[in-house]
Amino acid sequence: MNVLKPGSTIGIIGGGQLGRMLAVAAAQLGYRCHIYAPERDSVAAEVSAHFTCAPYEDRASLERFAAAIDVATYEFENLPVAALAPLSALVPVHPGFASLETAQDRLAEKRFMGDLGVRTAPWHAVSDQASLEQAVAEIGMPAILKTRFFGYDGKGQVRLKTDADVATAWDAIGAQPAVLEGFVDFEAEFSIVMCRAADGECVFWDAATNVHREGILATSTVPPAGIVAAQADEARAIARKAGDALGHVGVLTLEFFAAADGPVFNEMAPRVHNSGHWTIEGALTSQFENHIRAVCGLPLGDTALVGRRVTMDNLVGAEAEGWQAILSDPTAHLHLYGKDEIRAGRKMGHVTRLEI
Repeated sequence: MNVLKPGSTIGIIGGGQLGRMLAVAAAQLGYRCHIYAPERDSVAAEVSAHFTCAPYEDRASLERFAAAIDVATYEFENLPVAALAPLSALVPVHPGFASLETAQDRLAEKRFMGDLGVRTAPWHAVSDQASLEQAVAEIGMPAILKTRFFGYDGKGQVRLKTDADVATAWDAIGAQPAVLEGFVDFEAEFSIVMCRAADGECVFWDAATNVHREGILATSTVPPAGIVAAQADEARAIARKAGDALGHVGVLTLEFFAAADGPVFNEMAPRVHNSGHWTIEGALTSQFENHIRAVCGLPLGDTALVGRRVTMDNLVGAEAEGWQAILSDPTAHLHLYGKDEIRAGRKMGHVTRLEI
């Protein structure tokens, strides 16, 4: 892999807050960023040198984008792979599309992890109402029906507790291809954020213990304790195995349930992740900087924890209006994403608190 010198241009596909924080990290290392996104209102474009606003399926715009950059990466996985795949013939794309295709399809993801011998919740593919009923008969309830594609932050999911839920669930997810998952008895949820270089070198941040509220990450805390600390090494080994199998370059995040018999894989994101936002102030090298380092062929930075304890709280919806009180806390580091409209369930920012 060629090393990209500072002054080169990194193309970021997607225009949201993850792209924004990647662009800030890239600028610190002397790189320029070029955002490609279909939405005119892009918080990533606000902090980047260049912006192409065009559909992902616009081949001519993608070709112009490729000609203007030295490497491409992406900030989220809900992207049309078939439309973007020709980009890899024009410019290096990291992580590769194998990571993207696997992580954006829950069925492909389950099969991939199963082939690696990784334990998951019991699951069954669902393609219609009849197969849903068969899946429920095999797995039982409670269970959760999840769309195969375009599901995040609790979207595209329905919990099944009764026969009445089964009768309405298929229509509730829009009659889309789905996966039914059985519930897992767990003590905690946690994530492993890893960065992998092209030569296979991997670095890991502390396992973050996560708390979700209404399907959206609310809080991440490091270092881990109790059962999460006990299972972190095994989960890291799973993440390394997955990254090696995919030939992944950049940050890769795996979410787990900490169950009595060991970590149970939940889902994977081939990118920087909400549960790693604490690394900006809480680690010697943030997830965003190491992702930029990896896609540019630079040495990876130290991921050691800064201080004794770090907590990251998402600011969702109107919670961001408390910015003035947050800034009065000397331990708080406030990040607002520049979104001009507050909506319920919308991630508006986050705050990280350090105990030194």
